[in-house]
Amino acid sequence: MSLFPSPLLDAFSALVDRLAELLQPLAADASTAAAVVVFTVLVRLAVHPLSRAAVRGQRARVRLAPRVAALREKHKNRPERLQRAILDLHAEEKVSPFAGILPSLLQVPAFLLLYSLFSSGDRMGGHQLLAAPLDGRWTGALGDGGPFGPAGLVYVALFATALAVAAFQYVRTRRETPAGPAGGDVPTALGRILPLLSFGTVVTVAVVPLAVALYVVTSTAWSAVERALLMRRPLPPSVPTRA
Repeated sequence: MSLFPSPLLDAFSALVDRLAELLQPLAADASTAAAVVVFTVLVRLAVHPLSRAAVRGQRARVRLAPRVAALREKHKNRPERLQRAILDLHAEEKVSPFAGILPSLLQVPAFLLLYSLFSSGDRMGGHQLLAAPLDGRWTGALGDGGPFGPAGLVYVALFATALAVAAFQYVRTRRETPAGPAGGDVPTALGRILPLLSFGTVVTVAVVPLAVALYVVTSTAWSAVERALLMRRPLPPSVPTRA
């Protein structure tokens, strides 16, 4: 059963078909796959202002890490006072704890629309990326020529791209995440787990329809480049904690 009413899926299918028609002269038989990529770019452009706000929040949290560490030391025996002091500091610096998740949350409808569209074979069946059907999955490619068959090689390329992007994000997240209670407001265990979430993309590629996997890889690669560009400016010096 689809998550969306049939008229909405019909309208979305018509949008993808229209994009594919426009891209036909450039992408030929891969025009529907190219339409998915263009749709992904349009979604990312729509949430770009929120992505900028999320990066500003991340940069602010990194900048405030020494002050948070000082607060932890000052109130180490008074957890409620510590929590209040950290919340007050974030409010004073206009740092929202939700800014980092808004871009991802607002992409969920696009992800689910694509998933619903390409999971219903009566709408987008027959469209391919090279030898791999866009409504097919990796398990289907394994049963049709194996991992290095014509369809399997499409997934090999996607897996390789997803792994490369995940490794890049892992390194950056490890560098950007405060190292624990002494160094910031991210708990030590969470600080260790967060970088590993980058590799969730690889698992997603393995289980969703190919068109959705293409969306996920394109969006993740966009996010990695976008974040690297937005974070490249040096941080201002931290302001000492007031007594």
